[in-house]
Amino acid sequence: MRRYLKDAGVHAEIIPDGFTEGGFVLSIGGAEQSHVNLAHPEEIFYEYLRRIANVVDVVAAPGAPVTAVHLGAGALTLARYVAATRPGSPQAAVELERELPAFVLEALPLPAGAEVRVVVDDARAALPQVVAPGTADLVVLDVFSGRDAPGHLTQPSFYAEAAGLLAPGGVLVVNVGDDPGLGFFAGQARAVRSAFADVWCLAEERLLTGRYPGNLVLVAGRRPLPREWADAFAAAGPHPAGVLDGLGLEELLARL
Repeated sequence: MRRYLKDAGVHAEIIPDGFTEGGFVLSIGGAEQSHVNLAHPEEIFYEYLRRIANVVDVVAAPGAPVTAVHLGAGALTLARYVAATRPGSPQAAVELERELPAFVLEALPLPAGAEVRVVVDDARAALPQVVAPGTADLVVLDVFSGRDAPGHLTQPSFYAEAAGLLAPGGVLVVNVGDDPGLGFFAGQARAVRSAFADVWCLAEERLLTGRYPGNLVLVAGRRPLPREWADAFAAAGPHPAGVLDGLGLEELLARL
């Protein structure tokens, strides 16, 4: 399926991935953006999304519902994962491109029983309406395209607003794509650290040298993150898995 997105001025396309039964790829403007496995939504293809899914796995007791907010909907890959692994989870997904959610859901319907409310709005503007303050177990920000990221979503004040959504044990997860040198990542890590008590980083080990491009995942809590999570993340991969706790992230930022 192919559709022209008028607001963005580009085409969106959904095609079979050619490797898995039930696997599809969403591309926007010719760039691969999301992967969905309709037959097995619990299977995550992209490496950085698998690391985020690992956070989903530990944020509450196994199988227990969570309240989740997705800032950046894409093909709703992670929302599908939450619905499959934590049935009954109320979720909200925010997408700026108004024509994209309908196109995605027409081609790739949500699993039966999934409770996902789609909000078409700017991610920051939508914060007051997605969930009540202090009730979200998980907030995922996945809208960045390196240094082209919307400026109002990179500020410490935005992260402070996002922190206000979280329940006491809830976490914010931020996907940050960057080039060698990791200058943009460093700025975002410092902005998140200004609003949260504890911030960790998950990434392929070599990305933590700062010499390679790629996606790094920040995990932030309003209280210290459980120490046992570090072992869980390291074991879960994808491998080689780099896991930096708050002190490790501080040391990385000092080197960048």
